[in-house]
Amino acid sequence: MPLFDVPGWSVPADPLPEPNVRKRKRPTSDTGLESHSRTHSADFNFEKLVKKLTGKRDEGDSDGSKPSTDSSHSKSKKRRKEQTRTSLNVDKRMISSPLPLMKASDRTTKKPKRNHDSLLHESEDPKKLSQTEQSNHDSDNTSGLTAMQKGMKQKLEGARFRLLNQTLYESKSEDAHRMMQDDPTVYTEYHNGFRQQASSWPTNPADHYTETLSTYPTKTIVADLGCGDAAIARALTSQGLSVLSFDLVSINPYVVEADICGTLPLPGSEGTDGSSSDGEAHIVDVAVFSLSLMSTNWPQSIREAWRILKPHGELKIAEVTSRFRSLEEFVSLVSSVGFKLKSKDHRNTHFTFFEFKKVPRKYKSSKEWDAILSKADILKPCEYKRR
Repeated sequence: MPLFDVPGWSVPADPLPEPNVRKRKRPTSDTGLESHSRTHSADFNFEKLVKKLTGKRDEGDSDGSKPSTDSSHSKSKKRRKEQTRTSLNVDKRMISSPLPLMKASDRTTKKPKRNHDSLLHESEDPKKLSQTEQSNHDSDNTSGLTAMQKGMKQKLEGARFRLLNQTLYESKSEDAHRMMQDDPTVYTEYHNGFRQQASSWPTNPADHYTETLSTYPTKTIVADLGCGDAAIARALTSQGLSVLSFDLVSINPYVVEADICGTLPLPGSEGTDGSSSDGEAHIVDVAVFSLSLMSTNWPQSIREAWRILKPHGELKIAEVTSRFRSLEEFVSLVSSVGFKLKSKDHRNTHFTFFEFKKVPRKYKSSKEWDAILSKADILKPCEYKRR
């Protein structure tokens, strides 16, 4: 009750403080969350409209609606945070987890099987082997070198080859064999230089004889005397021909180490005294000298070829044309050993090719053989130009 009343005045009750109404602020839309917030507000308005139509209004629609929207908005934020956390956890699990193993069917892919014959022929292909050997040699010797260093190295190898070449032509076969045994790298260096020289030739005699002998019947036995890296054997073995390769050093399984001017490990004889004979050889059908009449006692290798050849066997010789002082003298010397000339081909600008046939001969004394073997100078040493 008021202490006193003033007529005409009416004081109402104490005024109530107005509720602190805060306007709902829209969350600042980031580029990544703008579409999600719009979807959430649309869902909320739709729910509100449904409640109005059904008569189920939210409690405190006038005053409490705004706190409810704030709580729902905070809930949506929490929901989004939980979703991002779960997605990050999933990504972490996927990154840290190992990849699944391949199935056995996917892991074991079947390759076509190759039979033994195809593998044998591939291993005996002379072109593949020569290319592999040459590429390995080049890669080993020139790896890490500049262009200038490679050029200097080739010049040094060429000079080394010319020196070895001169030594072999001016020495006896037994001395050359001893030199190769003392230092096997000499043989490798010589043939590396020889391959470089052969690459500039219009025709390689080894390729010529490979093509010629490939037309011979199978089971033909060829003796390649002074074979080098046995290119003829590697080419003809796969075609059914047997090639026996001999040289001062055995650099691969095809080559038998032997001095071709000495006694080869093959049967045969030179006949008996007082009668004409063609020997007792029964293995070799063809003997080949492909640029291998090198030492100062080279006529002894022609004598050894007669000993190992079958009766009427063939002797094939290829030599550098510039070595011959006289083709007639050379043919005469070979014929005196027990051969008959069948053909001569000097159309090539670099080489001359001969084909002889073994014929019976009379037994010769040691004095007669000394006279024949002393004519080795009818072939000049093969000299390369000095640079």
